[in-house]
Amino acid sequence: MGKQWKTAGKLAQANKKGALFTRLAREIQVAVRLGGPTSDHNHRLKLALDVARSHSLPKDTIERAITKGKGDKIGEQIEEVIYEGFGPHGVAMIVHCLTDNKVRTVSEIRFLFKKHQGNMGESGSVMWMFEKACVVEGKKETKSAEEEAIEAGAEDIEEAGESYIFYGKWENLKELQEKLSNTGWEIIRAELIYKPKNKIDLAEEQKQDIQKLLDALYDNPDCKAVYTNT
Repeated sequence: MGKQWKTAGKLAQANKKGALFTRLAREIQVAVRLGGPTSDHNHRLKLALDVARSHSLPKDTIERAITKGKGDKIGEQIEEVIYEGFGPHGVAMIVHCLTDNKVRTVSEIRFLFKKHQGNMGESGSVMWMFEKACVVEGKKETKSAEEEAIEAGAEDIEEAGESYIFYGKWENLKELQEKLSNTGWEIIRAELIYKPKNKIDLAEEQKQDIQKLLDALYDNPDCKAVYTNT
């Protein structure tokens, strides 16, 4: 029993790692297709490569993703798709996917919503509850984070343990990241997000229900990110 349990645990971890690597490689591929294969002139690709390397994505996997991004074979192209819906307890959710087969992906995402007492909605059903924003998270030993955030163009700031999270306009991601980096901040992540206009409060058991759905979505390699109003 013990060995079976350990084997199952290792398999689950391997599957999660495989899903993550697939997700990272697809983001690189999309970034190359949209902005070219040179990270010096393609900010999205630079971000994708930084994240991939931080998760130890193998070099040959990165190179294959770049090559596929430069290719013109229809079967190798990855598309970005956005799904909207409600999770358990009426939580609004936006699911951002990268897929090579939209028919498969929409079917799988719909199944996960239904399995976890939620339902997929039509386009626009929850998008109005969110606003587009950029987020940069960084670390730095400083007592003037708010002042530096304002100088860098951030519109909001949150303290998150040992790091700070800076929010700005969707189109200002590159500028915000560069200004913070130039003032000595160690950038942990920088990305475009959908930020809820208002958040809802949930009981602890309800939060666990949402987390189960989030875990299931992130286990799917097509799912790049999920945004909620919690």
